[in-house]
Amino acid sequence: MYLADRSTPQGAPSSAPDRVRGTVRAVSPTVLALGTVSLITDVSSEMVTAVLPLYLVMGLGLSPLGFGMLDGVQNGVSALVQLTGGHLADRVRNHKLIAGIGYGLSALCKPLLLVHNLGALGAALALDRTGKGLRTAPRDALISLSAPPERQGRAFGVHRAMDTTGALLGPMLAFLILGVAAGGYDAVFAVSGCVAALGVLVLLLFVPGGRRAVPAAEESAPGEGAGGPPRVDLRAAFGLLRTRRLRALFVCAVLLGLTTVSDAFLYLLVQRRTGIDEQLFPLLPLGTATVFLLLALPVGRLADRVGRRAVFLAGHAGLLLAYALLLWAPATPALPYLVLVLHGVFYAATDGVLPAAVAAVVPERLRASGIALVGTGQALARFCCSLAFGAAWAAWGDGPALAAAAASLACCAAVAGAALRPTGDPR
Repeated sequence: MYLADRSTPQGAPSSAPDRVRGTVRAVSPTVLALGTVSLITDVSSEMVTAVLPLYLVMGLGLSPLGFGMLDGVQNGVSALVQLTGGHLADRVRNHKLIAGIGYGLSALCKPLLLVHNLGALGAALALDRTGKGLRTAPRDALISLSAPPERQGRAFGVHRAMDTTGALLGPMLAFLILGVAAGGYDAVFAVSGCVAALGVLVLLLFVPGGRRAVPAAEESAPGEGAGGPPRVDLRAAFGLLRTRRLRALFVCAVLLGLTTVSDAFLYLLVQRRTGIDEQLFPLLPLGTATVFLLLALPVGRLADRVGRRAVFLAGHAGLLLAYALLLWAPATPALPYLVLVLHGVFYAATDGVLPAAVAAVVPERLRASGIALVGTGQALARFCCSLAFGAAWAAWGDGPALAAAAASLACCAAVAGAALRPTGDPR
């Protein structure tokens, strides 16, 4: 079956003018406003993310296993909360409200980063991941509900491009602050909190919100009284897995997530493999972010035209090639650039494609729940990968650990390709 069904999903809006406008005019104001919020918020979060691995490992002396556990816990918390955020957004039919709570929580936890012990840092990161988990599915649901089905990839591509602009600016700002501020890491964390608060303000002022009406086509769900309001509960959300297309998406997202080494570990591997100076470490995410920014929109449009299966799998092939370069390529000056380019291609081909694919196969009343369900499975899988990779690094060393991850990714990609193969089954 295709990763994305390009037929119109239940309850999806569609308008003829959108089909003929240019790229910018075809994207709704809601998508642009959400992109602006994500841009600002990513400046804040990526400032912290850029310096955190080095701060924890080099500054606080955290072992690779300890860092893997902490990184995994972050992903695990975000994964578990993501399902809650999607369910609440569908239940109250107010996606902006739940997304706003998530953005606000991430901003409020930033002062805890100024406390210099692992307990406070762990609590701050857990709260930040809680906020991210709450906002992700409602935000993506708002994007999907603001675009016709044939332009889902474009809408997510525009949003991810704006989001990645923030991911590009964040490490640059962190690098500049580390170079000029006396407070060093504390100055980065303080500025990050102020920027996060600005993102919440933009959300409140410029993103349309309010309680959504029940779509007419979904007023009577199966098994409920005629004309009664459709029931939105966890049983209905998990019942989406009875749909073959969504079930295939879920299984493949989990399998591939189990073999996706986290960004932080990848950057540490690049630094160790090439001997990049520690002061330049915060700039490594810029390579990924730049490529992601340049390719997010064209790759999203490509996925709309050719289907999302090939694009999604090609992204994981790029990641596998990056692993191979880190394992076997000579340590030339070009190596970090090649790895980061492939890492950016991976994100451009997967990050927006997956929620666009989910949006095409779930009804509007459960849109956030469906996106959250697949996202939760993927994030929990990456949580397990972080724990396993950190343990493998501590036990075997970084090279054997990465070789095991690469072999596993190759096997899981082959399984995913078979599971997502085209079929005429309409279910």
